[in-house]
Amino acid sequence: MINRVSMMICSMPRLPPPPPEGGTPWRKFKCQKFYCNLPSVTVANFRAKETPCSLAPFASKSPMVRLSNPQPRAAAHQPGGFPRMGLPYALCPMLRSPKRFSARRRLPFALCSVPLPQNSTYLHMSGTKPIRNALISVYHKEGLDQIISLLEKNNVTMYSTGGTLDYILSLGATAKTVESLTGYPSILDGRVKTLHPKIFGGILARREIQHLSQLEQYEIPPIDLVIVDLYPFEETVRSTNNESSIIEKIDIGGISLIRAAAKNFHDVVIVPSQEDYGNLKYMLETKGANSSLEDRTHFATRAFRVSSHYDKQIYDYFNRSGEDLSLKISIHSGMPLRYGENPHQEAIYFGELESNFYKLNGKELSYNNLVDVDAAVSLMREFKNNNPTFAILKHTNACGVATRKTIHQAWKDALAADPVSAFGGVLIANRPVDKETAQDIDDIFYEVLIAPSFTPEALEILSAKKNRILLQLHTYPKAQQQVKSILDGFIVQDQDFTTEDPESIKEVTHRKPTMAELQDLYFANKCVKHLKSNGIAIVKNSQLLGMGCGQTSRVDALKQAIVKAKAFGFDLHGSVMASEAFFPFPDCVEIAHEAGLTAVIHPGGSVKDQDSIDYCDKAGMAMLITGYRHFKH
Repeated sequence: MINRVSMMICSMPRLPPPPPEGGTPWRKFKCQKFYCNLPSVTVANFRAKETPCSLAPFASKSPMVRLSNPQPRAAAHQPGGFPRMGLPYALCPMLRSPKRFSARRRLPFALCSVPLPQNSTYLHMSGTKPIRNALISVYHKEGLDQIISLLEKNNVTMYSTGGTLDYILSLGATAKTVESLTGYPSILDGRVKTLHPKIFGGILARREIQHLSQLEQYEIPPIDLVIVDLYPFEETVRSTNNESSIIEKIDIGGISLIRAAAKNFHDVVIVPSQEDYGNLKYMLETKGANSSLEDRTHFATRAFRVSSHYDKQIYDYFNRSGEDLSLKISIHSGMPLRYGENPHQEAIYFGELESNFYKLNGKELSYNNLVDVDAAVSLMREFKNNNPTFAILKHTNACGVATRKTIHQAWKDALAADPVSAFGGVLIANRPVDKETAQDIDDIFYEVLIAPSFTPEALEILSAKKNRILLQLHTYPKAQQQVKSILDGFIVQDQDFTTEDPESIKEVTHRKPTMAELQDLYFANKCVKHLKSNGIAIVKNSQLLGMGCGQTSRVDALKQAIVKAKAFGFDLHGSVMASEAFFPFPDCVEIAHEAGLTAVIHPGGSVKDQDSIDYCDKAGMAMLITGYRHFKH
């Protein structure tokens, strides 16, 4: 059967009879390059004359491959608006310096038709490829019905397996079993279904003469579309500890189909997950059963994204002990930010805010917003089960924290600690924000307000300013590790989730803290844990009075905290102090005592701890040692 084929111009007015079987090939006929006016770039616009001939000797040199990509010549255009095109290949390999014939010259020539395989319709000069056969094997079937309908409408032959096949048939569509193609049933409890040369041959075959001829020889249909949705390995790991159930959710056939189809993206469309059903549906609606190279490249990119993430989750499961030192990070969602820490820096956030927050109002979050929000949530995690607590942060450091009977009073006392630094800060509450609190908050400028919920009246007040960001916190982040880039590499460490309890804390001075002091010491220790080192927190009556952070000496941090507290009118007598690291010398407790502080909490561990303890005993101060340092660089 003669299909649509390419042309060549021969310098003979007609063709002689075909050479006898086993005879000498037609080497004497020169095949020339030429220019012609083409209304389209595709070969399919030409029908070969039914002139019987055989060019098998030349076909073995794969003449069709280069014909599939014509290149525009000079900018000269012929009447009708079509560019002058040159077909850049001479079928005869003997030709050294081919003449160029104008199509408008009446030169004697013959159109030579080349017998091609039945599936030669796949030979196209453009990047558009037809979809004739599809393989569908998915776990999640939601949203697949419309795709099946479109494939059926476009007369695409569908092959499928197991539950997917049953689903397609239930829609009233027609589909063939994979077994009808491979000649093998699903075996080994479904572990082997699609792993067969007749499947992967159809996917991996390049649409060129040599490969298509082999497909015809072995009766393998070219597979132009592969739709896969993998077993839910990640979800299974989260839902059970049963190893056999987890292992059975390691998809072998599916991941192999994805990689094979993606590798052959020049010819095959690969849809690697349920998330991509919508894109495929749009393509089929707008282009019918055809795909562009751009489409196939897009889907292939998505495919390798899916496969690499899937492999990463499996690796993490097997490397639970951390014995294999390898860092693999795979996050599917990314959000470009306006800029980074500074306007001249570009930045992208990789993650899903929706897993922790509902964004209720405001502009898009910036790099600095996100960093401050992370710090705010980390701090409030310490107080999530406390009485109503409000915190204000600026540049990741708390400048105000207070616990009170109502969230409104907690807000007022947190603001009082440093109303200047609160300007442009990030606010967070551990209780719903009500109307009264919202009215007060609305009087100042802030970047972000975070709370577990907002009353309708509060939300109406706060959302009137369109740029102010409101986040409803529904889940505290659960990441167990922190990752930081450094020196062309990365540092990975466990999150500091340690919160000291009374049983782990040692009382090391003669005087024991009062109940009020003890409560304040615990409060101060939670605050200082989230200040940049060196850090000091001064607290009284469950209110942060002053903080010193990011200083090169602990003495400077303490002096800064005292100065800030006094600047806003606080009396420090009877207050307590927390340090995130030990006191190397007794100078800090001396300064604290002189300022009126009565109790101290710190990790301990200095070779000169006893010097500080001795001073506290002499001054009548109480001291607690936690045994846990909380450096924050």
